[in-house]
Amino acid sequence: MSITDIFFSFNGRIGRSTFWLYGVLGLGIIGFVVGLIVGVVSQSKGSALAGIASLVGLVLDVVLIWAGLAISVKRWHDRGKSGWWILIGLVPLIGGLWVLIETGFLPGTDGPNQFGPQP
Repeated sequence: MSITDIFFSFNGRIGRSTFWLYGVLGLGIIGFVVGLIVGVVSQSKGSALAGIASLVGLVLDVVLIWAGLAISVKRWHDRGKSGWWILIGLVPLIGGLWVLIETGFLPGTDGPNQFGPQP
């Protein structure tokens, strides 16, 4: 699976190592760096550069959210569940813990399932 498929496609499956490497670590570092750069540039009040930095930051935030959703959906697919299970994270208190355990720690289904071959 190519990098663009990992970050931008909602089809297929990815394993736990890919989820942690690209989804948590990779997107986390990129999000931190983008936030840091946009925050520093935005501090220059009255500058046209501050407005541009805010707009670029907004666009990059949308791209990061899309990539995070794509990675999470593929991880749910690896568990043999629909990508709509990502919404369980919206349940207060227990939802986030459920998502962490299901996508971060439990193995995917053995062999192919309805979402594709085993990664």
